[in-house]
Amino acid sequence: MRNLWHLTENNHHLTSVFGSLDAIFALLGQQITQDKVSDVIKVAHQGVNYYVKRYTSAGKGLRKLIGKPRVQGEWENLQWFAQWGIPTATIIGFGYKKKWGLFQRGAIITQELPHTVDLAQLARQQGLSDARLVKKISIQLAKITRTLHSHKFIHNDLKWRNILIDEQEKIYLIDCPLGDFWQGELLNYRIVKDLKTLDHYAQKYLSRSQRMRFYLSYMDSAKLTTEGKQLLLRLLKRRSRRYDKQSNLSLLLNKQY
Repeated sequence: MRNLWHLTENNHHLTSVFGSLDAIFALLGQQITQDKVSDVIKVAHQGVNYYVKRYTSAGKGLRKLIGKPRVQGEWENLQWFAQWGIPTATIIGFGYKKKWGLFQRGAIITQELPHTVDLAQLARQQGLSDARLVKKISIQLAKITRTLHSHKFIHNDLKWRNILIDEQEKIYLIDCPLGDFWQGELLNYRIVKDLKTLDHYAQKYLSRSQRMRFYLSYMDSAKLTTEGKQLLLRLLKRRSRRYDKQSNLSLLLNKQY
C-alpha cells in the first residue's frame, strides 16, 4: 500500500483540518460539483475558504488502470503554472492512496481566490459589452495561452469556466487535470484544439475584430503574418469539420488589420 499526502510549505498549521486523506474524506462542506470521478466541496476555516477536490477514481477509460492519476496531473499542472508565472490558485495539500499498484482515492486542496468569478459566468451576467474590459482580459489570456504553448504544454480544457477574473480585472487559470506536454505534429494539432475551445465561447459574445485582436496578441504580432494565417486556417478547418459548417473565422482572413 502506498499512501502519499503532503501539506505544502507554510501550511502545516492546517494539519488539524487537512492532515490526512482520511480527514479529507471525512470533511463536510458546501457541495460545489460531483461526478463519477470526483467531487468538490468548499470548506471554511478561520475565515478562509478552501476548495477540496476528492477523487475516488484515477480517471476515465484506461487511466483507471494505467498512467498518471487525474489528481496527480491536476496538482502537477498547477505547480507548472506557478513556475511559469501564470496566476493560479494556491495549493494547500495534495496526495493519493494506492493499493496493489491501483489507485484508491486522492485529493487536492486549493485556497479560494477571493472576489473572483469565472469568465463564462461574467459573460452570461454582463454580456462583455465593456470593450475596455474585453481588451484587458484578452491581452492577459493571450499571454497565458502563449506561455502554455511555448512550453509545449496543452491545457486540453480551456473552457471559460476554468478562467477566473477578480475585482482588479486580473485573470487566473485553474482546474487543469488533463493538461500535458506534447511534441511534433501532435503538439500542433492540440494547440489548434486549445484555441478552438477558447474561440467556441468567444464567438458567442465577442465581435470578429475582438477575436482577431486576441489572436494577434496570442501570436505576439501587430498584423497577421504568413505563419499566423496558416495556424488560423488550421483552426478554421478544425471548426468546419466538427460543426459541419464554415465558421465566420473565414471572414477574419480577408479583413485588414
